[in-house]
Amino acid sequence: MSGFPWAAFAQNLAPAAGAAFAVMLATFAVAVCRNLHRIVDVAWGIAFTAVALVTLLASAGEGDEGRRVLVTVLTSVWGLRLAVHIGRRGRGHGEDPRYEAMLAKAPGSRDLYALRMVYLLQGALVWLVSLPVQAAQYIPGPVTGFAWAGTALWAVGLFFEAVGDAQLARFKADPANRGRVMDRGLWSWTRHPNYFGDFCVWWGLFLIVCDSPQAAAAVLVSPLVMSYLLINGSGKPMLERHMAERPGFTEYVARTSGFFPLPPGPRR
Repeated sequence: MSGFPWAAFAQNLAPAAGAAFAVMLATFAVAVCRNLHRIVDVAWGIAFTAVALVTLLASAGEGDEGRRVLVTVLTSVWGLRLAVHIGRRGRGHGEDPRYEAMLAKAPGSRDLYALRMVYLLQGALVWLVSLPVQAAQYIPGPVTGFAWAGTALWAVGLFFEAVGDAQLARFKADPANRGRVMDRGLWSWTRHPNYFGDFCVWWGLFLIVCDSPQAAAAVLVSPLVMSYLLINGSGKPMLERHMAERPGFTEYVARTSGFFPLPPGPRR
C-alpha cells in the first residue's frame, strides 16, 4: 500500500466542515421559523451523511473505490436511520426540556444563544467526529481485515441502536408503562443500548481507517471524543439525571450495567 495522501485529505477538511455547518444552519433557520429547537437532533445524523457524501465526491481518484463506498454507505445508513427515528419520536411534541432549560438562561436572544451553543457547536463536533469517515475515503489500496472487522462492529452497534430504540418505543406506546422505567430486552443488559450502539458504530468506522496506521493515529481523537460524550458528557449522565426521580430507577441501576452489556442482576 502506498503512502496516505495527506495533501488531498487536508483539502477535504474545509468542504466537509462546510457540509456539516450547512446542514446545521439550514436546520437553525427552520427551527427559528417553527420556534422549536429540538429538531437539531434530527440534523445530527443528516450532517454526518452530508459529510460522507461530500467526501465521496471530493476523494474521487484518491482512495480505494470499495472502501470509499463502504464507509459512505455505513455512515449514511446510520445517520439517516437515526434522523428518521428522532423525527418520528419528536413528532407532535413541544420543545425538548433540555433545550428549554438551557435557553431559559440565555443572556440575550434565545435564538442567537441557541445558534452559538447548540447548532455551531454540533456542527464542529460533526466535523471532528467524522474525521475517520473522511480519512477512510483517502486510503489507497484494497480493504483488509481491519475494514471487515470494523464493518462487523458497526453492525453490532446498529443492532443495539435500532433494536433498543424499537423496544423503547413499544414500551412507551403502552399507557400502562407511563412513568415506569424501561428494563426489558436489551435495556435489561445495559441502561443505554442506544448509546452503546453509537459507541460501537464509531469505533467500527475507526477500525476501517486502521488499514492505514498513519491515518488511524491522526484521527484517533474522533472516537475518543465520541466515547467521552456518550459515557461522561451529554449522553449517559444527562439522561440518568433526568431519570433519577422515576420510581424503581435506583433498583434498575443496581441490577443493570451502566453502559457495556452484561447479564442482568436479580430483580428485587
